[in-house]
Order: sequence, then structure tokens, then C-alpha cells
Amino acid sequence: MSDGPSIPRESGLRYGRILLKLSGEALLGDRTYGVDPAFCAFIARQVAGVHSRGVQIGIVVGGGNIFRGLAAAASGMDRATGDYIGMLATVMNGLALQDALERVGVPTRVMTAISMSEVAEPYIRRRAVRHLEKGRVAIFVAEVLLKATKVDGVYDADPVTHPNARRYAQLEYADLLRDQLKVLDAAAVSLCMENDLPIVVFDLNKPDNITRVAVGEPVGTLISGAVGVPGGARA
Repeated sequence: MSDGPSIPRESGLRYGRILLKLSGEALLGDRTYGVDPAFCAFIARQVAGVHSRGVQIGIVVGGGNIFRGLAAAASGMDRATGDYIGMLATVMNGLALQDALERVGVPTRVMTAISMSEVAEPYIRRRAVRHLEKGRVAIFVAEVLLKATKVDGVYDADPVTHPNARRYAQLEYADLLRDQLKVLDAAAVSLCMENDLPIVVFDLNKPDNITRVAVGEPVGTLISGAVGVPGGARA
């Protein structure tokens, strides 16, 4: 498809470049395995709305809806082999998202560290940044990491099994690491902390949440440096 000119950034946006982290499970929709095209289309429409306002968008997607390398390793498979299979699953998810995005008119590139030139580009940092600057969505840095989940933020306990769990409006990186809140990988949180990259954890299922985050509305849980409230502010 034709890429067209890059879209000028609207005024009033809080973030000009975002990195959206999608779990593989997010692509299940109502299914128990694989990819739900209807839910991919739902995500694509949200991304398209943000893209149309001039926000540069990178997407990282997991592969847990197809294969979990860690679980396979626990069952006896070689860990490296399991990880490679998991990476192939993420490429499959990336291609499904690319198709959904391009169906709504958003130029998209899938980039992977595993060579497969027929379906994806090799990840080269400068090329990835250039794609973003050209107004293309890159599926694979960023002013903010958006962690899209099935719940509306970070809680002090699992809200599914603890009905009285309380949601944090804001947290510091150190709170997340100290309390071992399992919303993100500790290594990823540490990298965000080192680079002063804020994280917003929010509910993917609500329409327009990605746009609301981009314009700076209080959505989900904001994880950043000192927030001025010991232990984080709870909603």
C-alpha cells in the first residue's frame, strides 16, 4: 500500500511517540487459542485514531496466545528452542496486526530480530526510528510505554480473585519492583527507570483509551519517577 506523507502532530498531545505493549493473550478476543481477527480490527481502529493525530507508534506484541516458551521449558523442552518458537509466534501475531492496521489505512512495518525477509524486515534501530518519523506504525523508542491489559491499571492484589483490591492511580518504578507487582517484567521496568520512560497500564477493551493516554488524560495507572505520594496514589 502507499505510505503517503507523514501526518503533522496535533497540538495538545502529551506524548508524540508511544510504545504499545500487547500481550499475546490480548489478541485472543473470545477465543481460547490463536488470533481473533475481530479483536485485531478493534485494536487497529484505536491505533488508527491515535495515528491520525500525528503520534508515532511502535508496537511490541507477545506470543502467549500461540506458544509459551517458559512453560515449554518447564515441561522439559530446551529453553532456547522454546524461546525461538515463542519468537516465531510473535511474528505471526505481528503479521495479523499489520493486516488489521493496513485494512484501516495505517501503513505498518513488521520488524524482527529473526531473519525472514519474505514477511518481515530485520530490526535495525535507525530504520525503525525512520519508519516512525515517516508516519508508519512499527510493530516490534518512545516517550511512553503503554501496557495494554484486560484490567484498568495496577492493583495491590489480583482484582479477579480479590474483589476488594485497590487500584493505584500512580506508582513509582521502585514501588513496582519492591512490591513485586506482576504487571511487567522486572528487567523491563528497570530499563524504563534508567531511561526515565513513564509507563501507563490501562484497559485495552475500552474504546479510545489509547487516544486518551496520548493526550494526557488520567487513564489506568501511571508508573514513573517520584510522584510525591509515598507508596503511590490509589484510586
